[in-house]
Amino acid sequence: MRLVFAGTPEPAVESLQQLIDSQHEVVAVLTRPDARKGRGRTLHPSPVKELALKHGIEVLTPVTLKDNEEIRQRLRELAPDCIPVVAYGNLIPEGMLDIATHGWVNLHFSLLPQWRGAAPVQHSILSGETATGATVFRIDQGLDTGEILNVLPDEIAPDDTSDVLLGRLARRGAATLVETMDGLENGMITPRAQEGEASYASKIAVDDARITWSKPAAEIDRAIRAYTSAPGAWTTLGGQRVKVEPVVLAETDSLAPGEVAAGKKEVRVGTGTADVVLTRIQPPGKKMMNAADWARGLRADEQVVFE
Repeated sequence: MRLVFAGTPEPAVESLQQLIDSQHEVVAVLTRPDARKGRGRTLHPSPVKELALKHGIEVLTPVTLKDNEEIRQRLRELAPDCIPVVAYGNLIPEGMLDIATHGWVNLHFSLLPQWRGAAPVQHSILSGETATGATVFRIDQGLDTGEILNVLPDEIAPDDTSDVLLGRLARRGAATLVETMDGLENGMITPRAQEGEASYASKIAVDDARITWSKPAAEIDRAIRAYTSAPGAWTTLGGQRVKVEPVVLAETDSLAPGEVAAGKKEVRVGTGTADVVLTRIQPPGKKMMNAADWARGLRADEQVVFE
């Protein structure tokens, strides 16, 4: 089939690569415009654009698709059979949904109708679920409400962070997306309506990632893993923000919430239930470091409490 691929960040790259390597023809790519990054605020292409240019594929970078007659006309000229979508980051207006014969087909990182929306991986970890997966569905005018074309089950490990889980789903989901393109081409896929109660995964803000040490240890553990690495779980010390990476649950509950105890081998923090052991911490203005190394810089008589 002739495909126009729509995607932007790193999790979409594997899908584009596998589609390029497949029997299908990727004739163009839709991606977000170059973004400013780093201290110099220089413009950088999206990871998807970089891969497309490497393979000599035409790249379209509209700011928006709404009322964009130029992009609409170019897509019609390209005459795609299908437009697979992975984390594109732009809404698809109703007037463009019929451009491709098989429509716009999205790889979404949850088992729909669970966790419709912007941050399904983070919310699945936050909620304490052990089962997850990816869904390939046909985009309609609703929020991730379209007919299901294919499903990939997966599990959430007790130590999975959002980075790890998203990376795994992106790799495995890419093969499922290619499989779906094959099935649409040969007529072996039967779309089905979503069934069951829907849940919604709202976008994660930086303020959401602040740790509340009075909560149970297991809930704090899930929150830190869910916010690793973006936007990054954080707390404050002396009025300054510090980031922390995943913790290990301890068997003791000797500390008050937020109270830090630095030993020779480990650094523990109190919660609403059992203590947790810090693994890595990023103090203000410094790189992420081993928690024990950070603790060696504290005075012996210094009382440390995260707020």
